[in-house]
Amino acid sequence: MKSKRLSILFTTLLLISVAAVAQQSAPEPSAEKLQQHISYLASDALDGRRTGTAGANDAARYIAGEFSRAGLKPGNGKAARKPRAIIASYLQTFPYVGRVELGKNNVLSLHDDVAVANLRVGEDWMPLGISANQTLSLTGIVNAGYGIIANELNHNDYKGTYSKNQVAVIRTGTPDGDNPHARFTTAGQFRFKVAAAQSAGVGALLIISDEDDLKNEPLAQLRYDNAGLAGIPVAVISKQAAKKLATAKEVTLTTDVVRAEVPSYNVIGVLEGSDPVLKNESIIIGAHYDHLGRGGEGSGSLAPKAGEIHHGADDNASGTAGLIELARIFSAQQPKLKRTLIFIAFGGEEEGLLGSNYYVNHPFTPLTNTVGMINMDMIGRMKDRKLIIGGVGTAKEWRGLIEPEKSFELTLNEDGFGPSDHSSFYSKQVPVLFFWTGTHNDYHKPSDTWDKINYNDEVKILSFVARIVRDIDGADKRLTYTTAKSDSTPRTGGFRVYLGTIPNYADSSVGLLLDGVREDSPAAKAGLKAGDRVVKIGNRDVKNVYDYTSALGEMKAGQEYVFEVMRGSEKLTLRVTPEARKQ
Repeated sequence: MKSKRLSILFTTLLLISVAAVAQQSAPEPSAEKLQQHISYLASDALDGRRTGTAGANDAARYIAGEFSRAGLKPGNGKAARKPRAIIASYLQTFPYVGRVELGKNNVLSLHDDVAVANLRVGEDWMPLGISANQTLSLTGIVNAGYGIIANELNHNDYKGTYSKNQVAVIRTGTPDGDNPHARFTTAGQFRFKVAAAQSAGVGALLIISDEDDLKNEPLAQLRYDNAGLAGIPVAVISKQAAKKLATAKEVTLTTDVVRAEVPSYNVIGVLEGSDPVLKNESIIIGAHYDHLGRGGEGSGSLAPKAGEIHHGADDNASGTAGLIELARIFSAQQPKLKRTLIFIAFGGEEEGLLGSNYYVNHPFTPLTNTVGMINMDMIGRMKDRKLIIGGVGTAKEWRGLIEPEKSFELTLNEDGFGPSDHSSFYSKQVPVLFFWTGTHNDYHKPSDTWDKINYNDEVKILSFVARIVRDIDGADKRLTYTTAKSDSTPRTGGFRVYLGTIPNYADSSVGLLLDGVREDSPAAKAGLKAGDRVVKIGNRDVKNVYDYTSALGEMKAGQEYVFEVMRGSEKLTLRVTPEARKQ
């Protein structure tokens, strides 16, 4: 009897032990599931997932469905029963101009000594999607070559003094031809040509098409890049119509462009924490799901020509698939984490962090309760165990959590700002980490396809991220936010001077909003602060980030510049002296 009782006791203890181990276990990331998600998100069916398109919105609904399948609660906290309503409950809509149309009043007339030539909109000329809507009588025509101002290259197509009564006429392209790695690659972009025309002081800009048929001209496609309107009317004109400008004495121009918002989304799912107190704190895990569509001017594409689907497998179907996998893993884990996890798939990242910027200004839970934010962007092409982690200087605990990891050859960057969605959170003083595996030859090209993803290594990265999340959750105290150190005069960048400002690429209503100002930078010393809106530099009006960037390109180190900024309702005049950028 005693032996039997001991046997029963041993069996009971064994079962309890097995059950305890099982309760502590969690599923591992699956390479097979990652491939399933990435191959769909990067498929032709989603047409490159450009924000505001049917393909991007199909991707958002797919992610919402996966969040629902994993058992996450909708981000808006509202219960729904019907399938469409369930999917919609995970979506946070943010403003996005996705449709551009001609208004009813577009006029371009050329007056000479004998007659008036009324050009046909859509055939002879077309206003650009970013054009200001105005009516102008222009009495002077300025032939400005390629329309480029690049002081760092000692090149200026605008020589002289101009007025608002003049229209500049320029060519497409640059003096370097089609070389994508040439000197004028940046200055030759049409946005910077517009900024140059505004800086020169002309009232309007006409760009002569290289195409025999204007309908084949990319600039005539009525697109809008959500980076703010131009401060002047801008239009593209056919080669045939441009010949008539030679004898014109006056130009009458009316531009009427209608820009309409279309549905665009963040996808948000919530896994509530198990601790009655700590569940009020949250850890955000994020990745953007949008990409470049079919490329084209202003999209960020590095392909020679527009029209091909940019699949975006690494950028950033890889991070999105990782987000879905982590949602599945943590939902199945027992016991549940003590703190709440918020999973966010951001839209509009490629357009300037639009979705994440909207979220941090319209969070579903207070950002003050956010312990930290982990962002995954391009985590699918790891080579030789090399993994880059940014934001390490934004919390004093980060290095202690990261450095024990020996599975990777790590490159750690302090800065919390950067070209992805974590930057929006760091600007709100949330500790951030940014995981990526570096750029490659397929970056922002149609060739970034699902078959090139290193699925097994992405599994390892996700296991690492999951471990860090568990370590954050297991701590009694939340992370300690710190201001990340950064080199006051970075060596990278295309400008000769350094200011230390962090532009907000999402807000383009009036002037340029600053998300941040680096410590001990020229901007900080001048008194600029996060939240300031730069509206003027010297005599140049600043309406968007391109105007600001163009002004930066013309600055000289050691020379003082007057900035007009709006701080709330107060207008301030500040004097900024740029520093030379290290070579």
